[in-house]
Amino acid sequence: MSREKTPVRVRFAPSPTGHLHIGGLRTAIFNWLFARHHNGTFLVRIEDTDIERSKKEYTDAIMQALQWMHLQPDEPITMQTDRFDEHKALINDLLARGLAYKDYYTQDELYQKHEEQFGTAEFAKAYRVCRDQPQEQDKPYVVRFKLPLERKELCFDDAIRGRVCFAMEQLDDFVVSRPDGRPMYNFVVVADDIHQGITHVIRGEDHISNTPKQILLYEALGATPPIFAHLPLILGSEGQRLSKRDAATSVMDYKSGGYLPDALFNYLVRLGWSHGDQEVFNRNELIELFSLGAVGKKGAIFDMEKLDWLNGMYMRNTDDLLLYNALKEADLLPATIPFSQEQLIRLIGLYKERAKTLKELIEQIMALAEQPEAYDQASLDKWTDPATPVLLKKMGAILQDVDPFSDTQIKEAIMGIAKTDGKKLGALAQPVRIALVGGCSSPSIFELVAILGKHMSLARLHALENYLLRRA
Repeated sequence: MSREKTPVRVRFAPSPTGHLHIGGLRTAIFNWLFARHHNGTFLVRIEDTDIERSKKEYTDAIMQALQWMHLQPDEPITMQTDRFDEHKALINDLLARGLAYKDYYTQDELYQKHEEQFGTAEFAKAYRVCRDQPQEQDKPYVVRFKLPLERKELCFDDAIRGRVCFAMEQLDDFVVSRPDGRPMYNFVVVADDIHQGITHVIRGEDHISNTPKQILLYEALGATPPIFAHLPLILGSEGQRLSKRDAATSVMDYKSGGYLPDALFNYLVRLGWSHGDQEVFNRNELIELFSLGAVGKKGAIFDMEKLDWLNGMYMRNTDDLLLYNALKEADLLPATIPFSQEQLIRLIGLYKERAKTLKELIEQIMALAEQPEAYDQASLDKWTDPATPVLLKKMGAILQDVDPFSDTQIKEAIMGIAKTDGKKLGALAQPVRIALVGGCSSPSIFELVAILGKHMSLARLHALENYLLRRA
């Protein structure tokens, strides 16, 4: 059956030898979008055959990152090591059919034999000393796949890169099983993809060199190879391979750094995929529009400033309560906060216009928690004069009687003073702002006074009044 007519089944198959990084997350996203676009199935398989380096803590971290990004699989998560017996049986079948052989020589012994015959220890292919010899010896061995020597070239059609060909002379009789019986990566990936009915393998271009070996294994196991799609790499600011300096090591660092999952999702999709000049997409739009044909062949540069811009845009368009919950989920709320939940949510609504990340947002809000220890001198010089302490005292007395203490009532009260005293609103509003935050940069002071409450606001007006009197 043609792969194009088979129901789509894709998988994201991370190795639990480290935290999930940005490149791996983008691969998961592209697989998820492709499955959703085709009403297919998205699977997650943990490739844990590297027993020495695989750790449960990394598996847990990978799953936490996928859950945070809302990339849950459609079927239960599988572990490669759970199918060890099935893998071993398939390798034995290859041996029985003469498609693989036991190699009893260590790498050092192979180098030595090659040097004895050819006068050099350097060689590109495994020295096939065991390929056509009797197989049973009482010593450890690896299992090697027999390359079809009569074949000169192997080609496949990549859904992103088009026709890709490899000369068979570039390959050797590669190992499919270690001396302890554990299968090697290329074999176990193919065996599990066949078992799970994977129709499309969407992965990074660093895997493209594995593809010819895997296609040979598909053929040897009597299965139709999937459609391959190799994604361009994500690059650093100068076009180099992405490093820790360019992007955080772990996806979860973006959560603790105050990024919204939908913003990071949107940003990573645009690294390598495009739809005209559009930059901002919701998930439903991406599901509808996504195709492998729109994925570029060249690497995309990771731009932290652009991610910040996009995250800020998402924050401004996110409900205040949802941002409060996101702060809690990211564990960004301090242990002690002098604001109630209601105050925090209202402050989020004020300050989210001024922040690019949740971390910046809560830092700005928490800076408001304490009365200013000092005042910006340039602001004082511009907006205060010898009459300001009198005005502050007058405002304090009038605000004391405002009820209800709402931004509307507060604004009316301050505008009334301005009218009575023949002053512009800014001449009163800016000293209030300096009293509240220490300078001239803040959201609406009327809302700020209302949220901080009567006691805290009047205390700060009184503190600035006393400071100006002492300085006079």
